[in-house]
Amino acid sequence: MREREFWQLLEEVFGRGYGRALSRDQQLTALNNMTVVEALDAGEEPRVVWNVLCDQMGIPDAERWGSDHNAPPMPAR
Repeated sequence: MREREFWQLLEEVFGRGYGRALSRDQQLTALNNMTVVEALDAGEEPRVVWNVLCDQMGIPDAERWGSDHNAPPMPAR
């Protein structure tokens, strides 16, 4: 997943205004309490940040990938 795709999904799943507010304000406990913006700026993979955000917000797998419902592959470690 590219960062551009992350932001598109954020708007599709959460809505533009709420998604942008979440990205600045919601601390992600699984990522050392960084916000989405901080985690991406720190170099975290967008897919990892996306999954952490969706898990924390209770978004089920069936709803977190938007209209195409195809989860991108996990990054290689």
